[in-house]
Amino acid sequence: MFIFGVCGCCGALRPRYKRLVDNIFPEDPEDGLVKANMEKLTFYALSAPEKLDRIGAYLSERLSRDVARHRYGYVCIAMEALDQLLMACHCQSINLFVESFLKMVRKLLESDKPSLQILGTNSFVKFANIEEDTPSYHRSYDFFVSRFSEMCHSSYEDPDIRTKIRMAGIKGLQGVVRKTVNDELQANIWDPQHMDKIVPSLLFNLQSGERTESRSPSPLQATEKEKESPVELTERCFRELLGRAAYGNIKNAVTPVLMHLDNHSLWEGKTFAVRCFKIIMYSIQSQHSHLVIQQLLGHLDANSKNSATVRAGIVEVLLEAAAIAASGSVGPTVLEVFNTLLRQLRLSVDYELTGCYDGSTNIGTKIIKAHEERQLQEAVIRTIGSFANTLPTYQRSEVMLFIMGKIPVPGVHPALSSKDSGPEGTRMIQVMLLKSLVQVTAGFDTTNMLTALPTSFLEPLLSFSLTEDPEIRLLVLQILLSLIDRHDNAPKFLNVSIISDISVLKLKVDKCSRQDNLFMKKHGQQLYRHIYLGCKEESSGQQHYEALFALLGLLSMELANEEVVVDLIRLALALQDLALSTDEALPVFNRCAIHAVAAAYLNLICQLTTVPAFCQHIHEVIELRQKETPYLLPEDVFIENPKLPSSLEKVEGEVLFLQSKITEVLGGSGYNTDRLATPYVPQYTDEDRLSKRKSIGETISLQGEVESRNSPEKEERTPAEEITFETLKNAIVDSVGMEEQERERRRQVVEKFQKAPFEEIAAHCGARATLLQSKLNQIFEITIRPPPSPSGTISSGYGQTQSRSVPIYEMKFPDLCVY
Repeated sequence: MFIFGVCGCCGALRPRYKRLVDNIFPEDPEDGLVKANMEKLTFYALSAPEKLDRIGAYLSERLSRDVARHRYGYVCIAMEALDQLLMACHCQSINLFVESFLKMVRKLLESDKPSLQILGTNSFVKFANIEEDTPSYHRSYDFFVSRFSEMCHSSYEDPDIRTKIRMAGIKGLQGVVRKTVNDELQANIWDPQHMDKIVPSLLFNLQSGERTESRSPSPLQATEKEKESPVELTERCFRELLGRAAYGNIKNAVTPVLMHLDNHSLWEGKTFAVRCFKIIMYSIQSQHSHLVIQQLLGHLDANSKNSATVRAGIVEVLLEAAAIAASGSVGPTVLEVFNTLLRQLRLSVDYELTGCYDGSTNIGTKIIKAHEERQLQEAVIRTIGSFANTLPTYQRSEVMLFIMGKIPVPGVHPALSSKDSGPEGTRMIQVMLLKSLVQVTAGFDTTNMLTALPTSFLEPLLSFSLTEDPEIRLLVLQILLSLIDRHDNAPKFLNVSIISDISVLKLKVDKCSRQDNLFMKKHGQQLYRHIYLGCKEESSGQQHYEALFALLGLLSMELANEEVVVDLIRLALALQDLALSTDEALPVFNRCAIHAVAAAYLNLICQLTTVPAFCQHIHEVIELRQKETPYLLPEDVFIENPKLPSSLEKVEGEVLFLQSKITEVLGGSGYNTDRLATPYVPQYTDEDRLSKRKSIGETISLQGEVESRNSPEKEERTPAEEITFETLKNAIVDSVGMEEQERERRRQVVEKFQKAPFEEIAAHCGARATLLQSKLNQIFEITIRPPPSPSGTISSGYGQTQSRSVPIYEMKFPDLCVY
């Protein structure tokens, strides 16, 4: 027992690894690590790796004692020795040594002394950069995540030391991520419990910077001064974290960002939120972009009843994210993206009109500011356009159809707005969705007009050009211009003027393709008709006539063959007749504007056809107008204060374009003279009836259709009434009253199905079904007689036959019933 105690006191008899460890410490800690002895210790550890864990434990023991005694010089030497051993040894036994090392790092991080915290962090960062040969099954980094996150929020009094502590915390978090992200055996750093600490810590330091613009996707090498900035270091760390995120981890990384922006009211400023998501979108893999966008959309839905400024902030972030995602993928749920945005548009309109979020007027409801809701609506519309610009042509066509299907048409489609917002809400939704379509169709490029403007899209769009609302009509014209303009000619037509030589416009023309010819054969008459009716509107202003002229010009440039050119010339002459007609009671400005549009278009088309005699006639009329009636030309009409006469009763003779003259000169050049000589008359359809534009003839024909549909049998119809002067007079007087009666009847039917109890509606429908079935049974009984029975008796009706009827295989059926 005495001998063993002596051995413990005698340095020479101590274990070799302890003597080697002791020898690396100098007498004066200022002298630093004894390098020669450190080399001996390293060589020994490499030669006898089984001793490595004991070396680590002994170093840890000495370091703990020095920390307790405040001998910080020796603490630094011990950590340097641990670092060097860690860098040199990658053997099978390193796991136990690492445990001792992490224990000491933890001891330093728990210290209140900033220098020790920074020292421990630096050692951990060195360790994090080591790729270990053997995995560890039980190592935990929970403490380090929590402690480094706490250091990121340091509030130390000295600003310089506070900055150093925060930077150490950021470096520590970066080290934890590097160490754990690629090791499947480690604790999952992407778990919410870790991300909820790491991400807010990084955002806290990112926010402390005063920069307003994010760096490029791959930031250039920063200067030495920038490297010392916590903001620069934080951004690099944040980018690295996001760059390592796999498909399943994106959500856990982005959710804390959303929560941080919510908790600190950072959506309203928009600058920081946009900057954060620019970093996110540029850092993640491009094929994961749609995941971030989906999260933003979900967050927008979750904040549906939040203030307009918050929702506008989220929408602005979406706008920026969509622009960046253009190089990647918006994802498979494209229509869901637009559905969410359109739903927010509808809610915003309801909020603006009702003044509250829940449809009630409780005292506790938030005050809604109309101008903020308007700003939100404009932001949503811009975002819809931004999303659409990232899509290929076929998907953009689907989006156009999707939005068109959402536009409410009173009496046809259900209104999207709530009952509280009323008709004004429906009108605002129509305007907003058409503005969205303007954004979606901007820059739309396609070679085939049949696919760009399918019937399912064009017909409902054109029906809106017949409404009484001038704003809606103008939006429809803008959409048509975007879709038809494939060579950027539209801006050259927006200024209505008489140009003596159109070559200065530098118009781009391609040969009309077979698909374009088919499109005009199918839809040309609809387009002409809507141009004519658009000019006829009393509420049309300068912008409407400029857009209508641009539409005429684009049809001539993009979709014109010889037949289309003839139709367009006939249409221009019909517009001139419309302006001359006294039956329409159009204001003087509208009539002058129609004359001006017809003149400007004929001046354009005559130069495109290059028929000298045609050009000569048009130029002669224009020159005469410039001298005698300048108010019939665009230069005197489409100005701020148009120079208009009090009436247009004396417009006649040589200041008018003559259909006979034009037919003569174009016929000599091979154009269809019969077609040219036939005045253009617009075809009226059901759309006009829906838009309250019934003529007398239509009213009579509509009455005839209603009578023919309502008559049960032809035989019972009364003889046709002879049409006399009195008949026409009665039709004129009664047409307005019949319209009102029909409108009231429809309103009552719609109101009944909206407000009546379900039982009453079911009983009504059931009664009609029973009546229908009885009528069918009567018809079947009359037309399909059962076969005679062998006894000569006849089968009774309603399918009930006598017992002695002919077997089915002996019945003789008509030839048409046999397959």
